Amino acid sequence: EMKMVLVVDASLEMGAGKVAAQCAHAALGAYQAIEHVPSQRASLKRWESEGQKKICLRVDGADALAALAGKAKEKGLAHYVVRDAGRTQVAAGSRTVLAIGPAPEMAINEITGGLRLL
Repeated sequence: EMKMVLVVDASLEMGAGKVAAQCAHAALGAYQAIEHVPSQRASLKRWESEGQKKICLRVDGADALAALAGKAKEKGLAHYVVRDAGRTQVAAGSRTVLAIGPAPEMAINEITGGLRLL
């Protein structure tokens, strides 16, 4: 089964609406990053056919978010980090959400299995 995880930096203490917007940016960014990559097309189509499963998780701090992004890169998993424009609740350039996937659940769980739900 395929999924995408959205990992939110909870230390930024964003409001619910801000978190929702940042997660949407992350999901769309991850999708756009791989939609034209030939080696990713089969995974993307499979994820779409399975209902586009998304799970929201949390970490506390930019270092934790960066470490997860690094692990995703090492494993060759599609990922995307949202950097906020700084117009509302957080400073410009803040890394707010990391999207990993879509990819097989087992591969993503190796990286995010110990994280708490948002």
